[in-house]
Amino acid sequence: MNFFEDVAAGDVSELGSFTFTAEGIKRFARAYDPQPFHVDEAAAAASLYGGLIASGWHVASVWMKLQVAYQSEMIARARAAGEPVVTLGPSPGFRNMVWAKPVRPGDTLRYRVEITGKKESASRPEWGIVSMLGSADNQHGQRAFQFDGVVFWGRRRRAA
Repeated sequence: MNFFEDVAAGDVSELGSFTFTAEGIKRFARAYDPQPFHVDEAAAAASLYGGLIASGWHVASVWMKLQVAYQSEMIARARAAGEPVVTLGPSPGFRNMVWAKPVRPGDTLRYRVEITGKKESASRPEWGIVSMLGSADNQHGQRAFQFDGVVFWGRRRRAA
């Protein structure tokens, strides 16, 4: 992964894809979001959605899972090549989280992250602050999910 100094607005990382199944949708929802249109196919059919849909939190959780796997892979590659490894810090949070299109059984979402901006941290010179757009598009190219995020991003260590 690149250091703060190396990333630029417009950089895109493809995180991977995930296919939602009826059983996976219901299993997640029973544990974390047990609304009828997520857990019961008959109730979902009678709902405004007209059928079973994934919890938005399920869709968001898959983004995080793929993001962490992507970061781990990039770190492993850097270590294997003997390159320095960047540290990513905490996220101050997300804004504007939107579930734009219902995710149904059989839908495959393609997840990605795009850098939208960056600035140096005024109080912590070892960190930069990177803004990003996290998103997922379905197999028809339709945006199903997106959010604006911010993360502390490690800077190159400078010799003292």
